[in-house]
Order: sequence, then C-alpha cells, then structure tokens
Amino acid sequence: MKNFILAALAALSLSGGAHAEEMKMDAVVEVGKPAPEFMANDINGDHVMLSALKGQTVVLEWTNHECPYVQKHYGSGNMQKLQKEATDDGVVWISIVSSAKDKEGYTSPEEAKTIMEQQAALPTHKILDVDGTIGHLFGAKTTPNMFVIDKDGILVYSGAIDDNNSFKPETIEGAKNYVREALASLKAGKPVEISSTQPYGCGVKY
Repeated sequence: MKNFILAALAALSLSGGAHAEEMKMDAVVEVGKPAPEFMANDINGDHVMLSALKGQTVVLEWTNHECPYVQKHYGSGNMQKLQKEATDDGVVWISIVSSAKDKEGYTSPEEAKTIMEQQAALPTHKILDVDGTIGHLFGAKTTPNMFVIDKDGILVYSGAIDDNNSFKPETIEGAKNYVREALASLKAGKPVEISSTQPYGCGVKY
C-alpha cells in the first residue's frame, strides 16, 4: 500500500511538472500591455530586435506557405496588398514561420527566399522561428495569426486577419480586415476598436 501511494504521488508530481512546463512554453500576451521582447536574425541575416523598433508600428504575421488559409490570402494577393499598404505607411511587417524541422511549412533560409519571390511577398523581415521560441512567446496558434504593436511597444491587436474563417479566396471580398482597421486607427491617432479576435487557420506546426 505504501509503495502504491508513493507511486501515485510520483505520478502526480510528474504530471504537475509536465503541466507547469506546458504552461511555461506558451506565454499569455495581453492586449494593452507591452509586447514581449524578442530578437532573431531574419532570412537575410539582418538582426531584428523588437525593442529597437520602438517609434514604429509593427505587424507580426505567423505564416506557413503550405497552409490553405495562408494560400487563400497570398494566392489572391490579399496579404501582399496589405503588406504594401502597411510598409508604404512606415509600418515594420515581420512574417514569422514557427514550423519545426520536418514539419509542414519548414524551409531553409534559401527556400524561404524563393517562396517570398514566388509569392511576391512584401514583409520588411521574414524570420524562421524553427524552435518556436517567438511563437510560444506570443502564444501564436494558427497561420495566419496576426499581432499589431504600436509605436510605444504596446500590443493593440491580436487575432485573425479578418472576420471570414473560410479557406476560400472568394470570401475575402466583403470581409472585415481587422489588421487594416487597426492600422488605420493607429494612423488616425484613435484607439483600436476591435483589439482581440479568435484567430483561424492551420495550427502552427511547432
């Protein structure tokens, strides 16, 4: 009986430890609070540090070129149009791939450059977050999953790109684009009206 109790306690302890580790992995980012710091090299070898971008609005876009929901927005040109609008306004756009090695969406830096050329994508930086550090830091769940950070480093939007969760490109027309609206509000010096939504798409392939 004593051995059974000890085994049960050990199992409970291991379970609690695993749960604690899981909780540690995915941070809970909060709209209205400072976005968590990260630093990484992009696919061109340029160093990116979030705190160094204060004074500029930043968009983080989680992506995976093999995901049909990502293909919806890139195949139609919708994401590229939004990237161009944003970067033309001085926004820093960072596309992040958190696919682990041998998982869907994983690429080498050279393959990532080729994909960007094929997509005619226009982010300021593209980061391969192979170990999932940045993804877990922000709690990124899907591709796409969008975050908007204001010039003071405050997270002002977290969630879906728009309000139509279909993977069909024809549903883009008429959809409310939350990212575009958030950026327009910031540009106008107004608070972001819709600051948090449920992201949709393929699960991030950690």
